[in-house]
Amino acid sequence: METMDAILTRRSIRKYLPDQVNRDIIENVIKAGMNAPSAGDEQPWHFIIIDQHGLLEKISLVHPYAKLLKDTPAAVLVCGDKNVPKFKDFWIQDCSAASQNMLLAAHDLGLGAVWIGIYPAEKMVLEISNLLNLPEHVAPFSIIAMGYPAEEKSGRLRYDTSRIHSNSW
Repeated sequence: METMDAILTRRSIRKYLPDQVNRDIIENVIKAGMNAPSAGDEQPWHFIIIDQHGLLEKISLVHPYAKLLKDTPAAVLVCGDKNVPKFKDFWIQDCSAASQNMLLAAHDLGLGAVWIGIYPAEKMVLEISNLLNLPEHVAPFSIIAMGYPAEEKSGRLRYDTSRIHSNSW
C-alpha cells in the first residue's frame, strides 16, 4: 500500500472477526511503532501484547471506552517510560507517533485497528497499571486493538483549508 493511500483510507475499526492474529503480524505492527520518531531518539516506549481473552475482558471492564476489547482477538498496550533522561515530558508525543505508526501498519497488513486512549485519565492509568503490573515509572498510554475487520469503512477526506494559516494566524 502506498503511504498516502494508507493515511487517507485508514479508519477506526471496532468490530473484528474471531480469527486470531498471528504473532508475527503483531510484531510487525510493533516494529512500525518502534520506528516512529522520538525526541532525542530516546525511544521511551514499551509494548505489551495482549491476546488472552480473559485479560482483554478485564480491561474492557475498567476502561469505559474499551468495551470492544471483549470481542477483540489482540491488542497492544503502548506504554511510556517516564524516566527518560533528556526529554522527560516528550514521551507523550513519542508514544503518540508510535501509536499512529502502528495504526497505519495494521491497516497496511489487512487488519482493522483502533486507538483507545488511556493517558492522561488518572483513574484509567492507575487501573490499567495495576491490572498489568506496570512499574511505577511506566505509564500506560494507549491500547491499539486489532483484528481482521468485520466491518468496512471507506476513507474520507478531512482536508479543511479553513484550518490552514500562512506565517501567522
